[in-house]
Amino acid sequence: MGKRLSSRELIDMVVDPGSFVSWDSEPVVPGAGLSEEYAAELAAAQEKSGVDEAVVTGEGLIHGRRVCVVACEFRFLAGSIGVAAAQRLVEAIERATMEGLPVLAGPASGGTRMQEGTVAFLSMVKITAAVTAHKRAGLPFLVYLRHPTTGGVFASWGSLGHVTVAEPDALIGFLGPRVFEQLYGTEFPAGVQSGENLQRRGLIDAVLPPERLHETVARVLAVLLGARELPPAVPDPDSRPAAPDTRPAWDVITASRRAERPGVRDLLRHGATHVLPLRGTGEGEKDPGLLLALARFGSAPCVVLGQDRFRQDRREPMGPAALREARRGMRLSAELGIPLVTIIDTPGAALSKEAEEGGMAGEIARSLADLINLSSPSVSVIMGEGSGGGALALVPADRVLSAQNGWLSPLPPEGASAIVHRDTEHAAEMAQQQQVQAAALERSGVIDRIVAEPVDASDDPRGFVARLSETLEYELITLMRTPAYLRQDTRIAKYRGLGL
Repeated sequence: MGKRLSSRELIDMVVDPGSFVSWDSEPVVPGAGLSEEYAAELAAAQEKSGVDEAVVTGEGLIHGRRVCVVACEFRFLAGSIGVAAAQRLVEAIERATMEGLPVLAGPASGGTRMQEGTVAFLSMVKITAAVTAHKRAGLPFLVYLRHPTTGGVFASWGSLGHVTVAEPDALIGFLGPRVFEQLYGTEFPAGVQSGENLQRRGLIDAVLPPERLHETVARVLAVLLGARELPPAVPDPDSRPAAPDTRPAWDVITASRRAERPGVRDLLRHGATHVLPLRGTGEGEKDPGLLLALARFGSAPCVVLGQDRFRQDRREPMGPAALREARRGMRLSAELGIPLVTIIDTPGAALSKEAEEGGMAGEIARSLADLINLSSPSVSVIMGEGSGGGALALVPADRVLSAQNGWLSPLPPEGASAIVHRDTEHAAEMAQQQQVQAAALERSGVIDRIVAEPVDASDDPRGFVARLSETLEYELITLMRTPAYLRQDTRIAKYRGLGL
């Protein structure tokens, strides 16, 4: 662990130079008053830290954008939160909500202040209520977990971020290891309470040194506030095929399975900007088969949920945790009004004991329910294989696009053949009979638009990614400029009428 930054050093590193303005007023006095001993502790903490309480609040500019910043000062009684610090936090978050500002929180705390007992402990309730109201207003709440963040602070506002990152080598946990050792007479396992371990477990999104915060927060806010900064309309790139595609379904399926075919990572790497990968469900699960990220396609911001074709195979197919991670992205999209893009590219969800006991069927159902009722604009893209319930879970959107070599089927054709013919030799016949290829899906109204592959995308990945990203920008901005009630009514009516 390097030098611990003070609250003001952190703030000066994050905001544009000279832009910080304090919001702090004189700390309130707890209703029970101050004992002489506690008053002396507070005076000593003020002298040691150079601040009047354990929390510093105010606003600054980040790339010229107003942002509320709240940060703990660990040198003030270990950054502990008592009545005065809690009141200061709540007032700052409520002011940010009223003024429409995002909040960047930088906790570094041992938890609630023991000298104030239960009243301080229950202050976490009103802080949580203020954060919840801020998020309900559609405003970003970002968290930077600093060394150390423990106890009630981590169990309240430290764990409520839309995006949460941590300082390298920071101690982060619910129970401080020293307390654990005193209570149980044994050391807490090493390496568990670290930001790096929390990232591996899918509990936080990243570990970043403080010097990278300024640019990272700027990129995040460029996406998360995108719904409040409506981009101008762009022309339709007309990326559709020049002529009807009459190839057999099996030709399309074969092309979609080529190892060289671009996937969601190629789309983000070469077709998007402001890309910030997020990690896991935020609740201790992650699945390599799904990629969750914030990004922009041209001037259109979005949350991306992408099935990663290169991380799925028979040894590690997409499990229920991937859909729980996807539903985190759906919630983020809905809370902030940011468009959602789903990328469908899967040979099928896991069929295993673990998937059954992990609730795969229920997660597919809940993903469908979340998507069909999503309040924000949505676009789904069948980028290659679209097999089974794993694909179905990410389909229902305002606009459904497909690569020319994309397809969507209840099962892989080999599985459909096994059901009907009791062998896999009739896979091509079943695919043709079911009309699973993009051209047939467009005729039946399942998809709204095909993105052309004049040559196979495997042979021209950059060209295909460019066409797809331009098409996504056009579709997203068109949807952002369409009234929400009209989008939702049209989406539901489409699926109600399919096949009739």
